[in-house]
Amino acid sequence: MSNSSSSINQFLLLPFADTQQLQLLHFCLFLGIYLAALLGNGLIIITIACDHRLHTPMYFFLLNLSVTDLGCICTTVPKSMANSLWDTRAISYTGCLAQLLFVVFFMTTEYCLLTVMSYDRYVAICHPLHYGTLLGSRACVHMAAAAWASGFLNAVLHTASTFSLPLCHGNAVDQFFCEIPQILKLSCSHAYLRETGLIVVSACLGFGCFMFIVVSYVQIFRAVLRIPSEHGRHKAFSTCLPHLAVVSLFLSTDFFAYLKPPSISSPILNQAVSFLYSVFPPAVNPLIYSMRNQELKVSMWKLLTGCF
Repeated sequence: MSNSSSSINQFLLLPFADTQQLQLLHFCLFLGIYLAALLGNGLIIITIACDHRLHTPMYFFLLNLSVTDLGCICTTVPKSMANSLWDTRAISYTGCLAQLLFVVFFMTTEYCLLTVMSYDRYVAICHPLHYGTLLGSRACVHMAAAAWASGFLNAVLHTASTFSLPLCHGNAVDQFFCEIPQILKLSCSHAYLRETGLIVVSACLGFGCFMFIVVSYVQIFRAVLRIPSEHGRHKAFSTCLPHLAVVSLFLSTDFFAYLKPPSISSPILNQAVSFLYSVFPPAVNPLIYSMRNQELKVSMWKLLTGCF
């Protein structure tokens, strides 16, 4: 193969299993998770859009979060299921580029939205009298738009940088979808410093978002502990727990995926970790948000029974 990516017209993705029977099992498992994610996130989006009582900043950001979850799982899972069903590993060069672009886009946007949602909870609990002023409809739209724009810009920069590299080490991607670290492994050893620089910049910005979330929750916990009544403290905590659970799931799986020691790295472990951060959260996030949210559960039930 030529030492340039221009000679590559397809990549080979890593299969989950070697035998056709196990590949069909993988197809069925992913199909179940995929349908659960579509149903859960779709229900949240439709419920919030249709019920005017849920037209508040918290639910507006939750709607955006559900859209990113749908986008993320729709980017990776269908191609993996199709490859298992048809017993193939191939993905076109353009398809791989698009997959990487949208994965980075939706995951960056989700992280930005989770950061904005921590600010929403901070204002709601620490400055409730100023909630309507600080988080008016225009401010919410601007913050959501900034999250989506940041995700798009980050995705375009990383995708353009990654796919401009000459590839010297074949076209076999050690993952079930196209992601930056696996494409960089195929590049010439001297050519990936520019993309590494972009990753460092993105990591610094991500750390800034992480610190913002941590500081927000430190202030939230301090404010909640000052509430005199136990019922008030419980109510305040209950509005934060779903967001905190989703943030913890998102960050823990991402940190382990990208910061695990190379000594424990293997294709099977990489697949399992990538499944945990790219497929698992979109399927369970709707459960996390609806399980303890009585208002959302009631609205969903009314939607399902046609009682709006």
